[in-house]
Amino acid sequence: MKKILNVLLMMLPLMLFAQVEVQDDYSFELDHGVDCTAIKSQGNTGTCWSFATSSFLESELMRMGAKDPDLSEMWVVRNIYKDKARNYVLRQGKANFSQGSLSHDVIAAAKKHGLVPEAAYSGLTEDATKHNHSEMAAVLKGMLDGLLKQKRLSNKWMKVVESMLDIYLGEAPEKFEHNGKKYDAKSYAKESGINPDDYVSITSYTHHPFYEPFILEIPDNYSNGSFYNVPIDELLDVVDNAVKKGYSVAWDGDVSEKGFSAKEGMAILPEDEKRKDLYSKPGKEKTVTQAMRQETFESYSTTDDHLMHLAGVAHDQSGTKYYLIKNSWGEISDYKGYLYMSEPYARLKTVAVMVHKDAIPEKIAKKMFN
Repeated sequence: MKKILNVLLMMLPLMLFAQVEVQDDYSFELDHGVDCTAIKSQGNTGTCWSFATSSFLESELMRMGAKDPDLSEMWVVRNIYKDKARNYVLRQGKANFSQGSLSHDVIAAAKKHGLVPEAAYSGLTEDATKHNHSEMAAVLKGMLDGLLKQKRLSNKWMKVVESMLDIYLGEAPEKFEHNGKKYDAKSYAKESGINPDDYVSITSYTHHPFYEPFILEIPDNYSNGSFYNVPIDELLDVVDNAVKKGYSVAWDGDVSEKGFSAKEGMAILPEDEKRKDLYSKPGKEKTVTQAMRQETFESYSTTDDHLMHLAGVAHDQSGTKYYLIKNSWGEISDYKGYLYMSEPYARLKTVAVMVHKDAIPEKIAKKMFN
């Protein structure tokens, strides 16, 4: 009996330590959430912008009553590549031609070319199960750069672009059947209820006046899309209000920080980046100012290197606010493809967001649109 007691006494500190660790482990509670479709993977492509914004639009469709919407990301990608190619050639190579784009490009493509369901156009050919655009992007860029060396261009080169897209992504459907009805891309988009004019892009930087639109100077903004400019406090007010009212948010930002880990399902901005328990328990995070945002943007410490779908607001056991983010890298981490982004991280590393205009608080909307 004495030996058993001694063993228990020896184990007591370990038991107490284990209890403290369990109590300190991150624990999240969702305050407000928006319905989302299943996690997808963008594979080996730079098309996070299409996956994030398509997921955003699917949540919009669910908000309007649609059941299990599944939009084709690659239909949008195909049409954006055509638009980029024409832009690149007409600007004689003095423009960005890469795999990246932005949320407003998806909206513009939907308005111009319509939408199709995933079942009608997957963008996968020859029994492929994962997207890989490395070769396609290289072939397209090489062909366009070759064209720019010509003194005169014929009207045939865009047909070559179309043919390349057919080879790598599959031929675009002119008509398709969905739920027993026949559509083309424009009629499907019209019946979906998505109105491209309802969506607004918002950012927060001081090198342009607040409450006025401007063309955000980031490489992937090849189409020169405009963003409304508001203080960072109000940008986050827009996000919070959107989710609370049942709208989600297309998020564009920087994921290069040490505190970002899709594998751990976390995006945090710790004061001490070297602490060993970075992803195991909550700790103190940096205080972010508008000036810090501007400095990191102008120094390239903050870049628009990833887009994701913001679908909820949560808090941890210490009361710190987080945003629930749907990623497009497959069902990784304990959160099966989602991650929790702390408010300080969002405050510093959000480059821009896109929301439905009705999700903007009235006081902020009056300053933006009047």
